[in-house]
Amino acid sequence: MEKALVVGAGLVGSLQAVLLAKKGHQVDVYDRRGDIRDVDFIGGRSINLALSNRGWKALELAGVAEEIKEISIPMTGRKMHAVNGDITYQAYGQEGEAIYSVPRGELNRKLILKAAEYENVNLHFDKKCTDIDVKTGDVAFLDSKTGVEYNVNASQIYGTDGAFSAVRARLQKTDRFNYSQEYLRHGYKELIIPPNEDGSHKMDKNALHIWPRGEFMLIALANMDGSFTVTLFFPFEGETSFASLDTDEKILAFFEETFPDALAVMPTLLKDYHENPSASLVIIRCDPWNYEDKVLLMGDSAHAIVPFYGQGMNSGFEDCSEWWRLAEKHGDNWAAMFKEFSQERKPNGDAIADLALQNYIEMRDLVGDEMFLLRKKIEKKIYSKYPDKWVPLYSMVTFSHTRYADALAIGKKQEKIMDPIMARADIIQNWDSEEVEQAILSQL
Repeated sequence: MEKALVVGAGLVGSLQAVLLAKKGHQVDVYDRRGDIRDVDFIGGRSINLALSNRGWKALELAGVAEEIKEISIPMTGRKMHAVNGDITYQAYGQEGEAIYSVPRGELNRKLILKAAEYENVNLHFDKKCTDIDVKTGDVAFLDSKTGVEYNVNASQIYGTDGAFSAVRARLQKTDRFNYSQEYLRHGYKELIIPPNEDGSHKMDKNALHIWPRGEFMLIALANMDGSFTVTLFFPFEGETSFASLDTDEKILAFFEETFPDALAVMPTLLKDYHENPSASLVIIRCDPWNYEDKVLLMGDSAHAIVPFYGQGMNSGFEDCSEWWRLAEKHGDNWAAMFKEFSQERKPNGDAIADLALQNYIEMRDLVGDEMFLLRKKIEKKIYSKYPDKWVPLYSMVTFSHTRYADALAIGKKQEKIMDPIMARADIIQNWDSEEVEQAILSQL
């Protein structure tokens, strides 16, 4: 039985541990954090994530999908909140398609519990990775409780320890390893819309709520306890920014002017605003994602992205299902498997990073725009009539398993088709005409 070492027991690491165990490996999982198995996340508040088809596929492979559905809330579309209180609804996909709001902490806990069910999985918490010998497979850990440092040896080392990965940091010292990081000038802050007194939600729980305002936006996802986790995406500096909102009066005046209907259901705004930190957003790219047949990077360790397509977790989970597919293909030939994994996943990691950044502009600037909504209405019509010829970019990314790189390329082609269509002087009056439909079909 080959020994596999997973560094990082977050979402991707705990899921990968389950898949490794199912393949018969002896698995040791190390995490610098404490054990969260006894933490009760349900009933509390948590950062929410959007789970879609790519993520569900990996969870099904791990045999945990049904458990996760029990803590997930389906969202069939987005609701855009205008400053004047008007709300516009846009379905995400076709009838029956939805993304799911799931609490990060409870999802992580359930995946760790699933991994712990396997006799060939050992979990080690409060252990910080301090060094790796990529040639021998020796990994050094520091026990944060005892202060003792010790080495562990493994045949394979999986780096699933997040955007600021210790495993990746060691690979950066190897020859011809490329790495880049880019911070957005925008950050985010978590806020709360509490439940009604009877525990019900104050807004439609089956929609992702967006308050698009150009340079910034607010979003809200429902929790199981009736609350919403609200996220403000906002510049760090500038005339209207985290830096400029430096008094309670300025914070309240800003929300009253910019998000009045949200403010009306946020009684703890000032407390939440001051207690919750303003966090940064970073994009990380690297290449290759492996070192020979010894080390493999997965999830944010390899491709941290901004959260605006709801694909950070889903792309990490897809790493796991693609690992499974390639393990089936290559068997014990880990050199071939790791190499193909890196070559296949790298361009897709880059593509979803680009798509996520592109979608931020769409969400904050365009989702409330009438011409943008008309464009989506036309695309949806073509999709419903000719699904073999046209699938909207969002549906390709969210509701299919189309490679991210292919979806990006197809999306660019669709954009070239739609731009002149939307520039027609008569498009508002004749968007539903046979002429417009044929003009689109003639280019497919």
